[in-house]
Amino acid sequence: MTSYQELGLTPIINASGAVTRLGGAPMPTEVLEAFCDGATSWVPLEQLQAAAGRRIAELTGTESGLVTAGSAAALTLGTAAILCGYNLRRIEQLPHCDDFPCEFIIAREQRSGYDHAVRAAGARFVEVGFNEIVSNAGVRRTEAWEYEAAFTDQTAGVFYGYGRDTEPPLAEVIQRAHKHNLPVLVDAAGELPPKRNLKEIATLGADLVAFSGGKAIRGPQSTGILCGRSDLVSSAAIQMLDMDDHLQLWDPPPELVDKDKLDGLPRHGIGRPLKVSKEEILALMTALELFASGGYDRDWDEQHARLKSIATRLADRAVTCEIDGTAEAERSPMLSITIDETAVGRTAFEVCQSLRNGSPPVYVSHGRLAQGTLVVNPLCISDEQALELARRVGEELDG
Repeated sequence: MTSYQELGLTPIINASGAVTRLGGAPMPTEVLEAFCDGATSWVPLEQLQAAAGRRIAELTGTESGLVTAGSAAALTLGTAAILCGYNLRRIEQLPHCDDFPCEFIIAREQRSGYDHAVRAAGARFVEVGFNEIVSNAGVRRTEAWEYEAAFTDQTAGVFYGYGRDTEPPLAEVIQRAHKHNLPVLVDAAGELPPKRNLKEIATLGADLVAFSGGKAIRGPQSTGILCGRSDLVSSAAIQMLDMDDHLQLWDPPPELVDKDKLDGLPRHGIGRPLKVSKEEILALMTALELFASGGYDRDWDEQHARLKSIATRLADRAVTCEIDGTAEAERSPMLSITIDETAVGRTAFEVCQSLRNGSPPVYVSHGRLAQGTLVVNPLCISDEQALELARRVGEELDG
């Protein structure tokens, strides 16, 4: 068996959590067993996706669901579905959309590098609104009326990046869009937990919602979920599945694809590079069941104890440690280590870089380095690694 070491790599201490660049969340034993079990047998993927989609629909309170190759893939597929529906010609010509509506309205303050997944399908963004609070130019943010004012005959839909503090409220945007029969695609990749978001976002009326499967759900890192309207999920599916079959032989479950709505069998769609394996589907569904049933809730107290042990070992250093989060928050607690950069004689950036370059390499969350703070996410570390992390941070603080 090939190992990281045989490839010349040294495993790191991942104190950044379920981030893609470090490989995602730890998969529980049950998830790994499901993955291995899936590798020993074969089933038609459209049947497996349909079965998984039924359960996703139940857990999300939507009409249908699809396992995707990550949440970014879900966004690309969701966009393609909105652009094409069951129109075989449009499916064939994506990402070229010059002769049909392809504009998605998006709040300017919600733009990010992740929305490339939407543009990859051929969509073009029309930005609306401002975040005047951030720009120190006023007190207002994007408002729902600005979406509606931008709707034209070239508008295909609305793209909304969901977050706890996102403005304007999603429900208001949906109401404006649906008044014009425009669908709303929601990026909720990192919005689990809390578990209630599995259903609450769709309950607001979102037509399609994308979740990550490799973060809080703890499925394979390269999995995601697309759920929502059955006709749109169906379009997403036929643009992703292997379509190398004869129409008279192809027999997908009707809850996934209604053949009566197709004029023929489409060729491989724009989602073909985003295929998902049978093993990944079984593993993701196992992880989703664990997440939805509260199977991870017991971990929060253990993670809090690990952070407390780290903070205790750094108590006599030139740092201020603060643990944020409780078991009731349904998410991993975080340890903030704010460095007295004057006393230490090094910046947080320098300490972070040295932690990565040391032995063993330690990767802490780097989102607050400009404020002199290292952040430790305990999701991917063991008790032993917590002690080693504290030792390594202490070494770097000592210079």
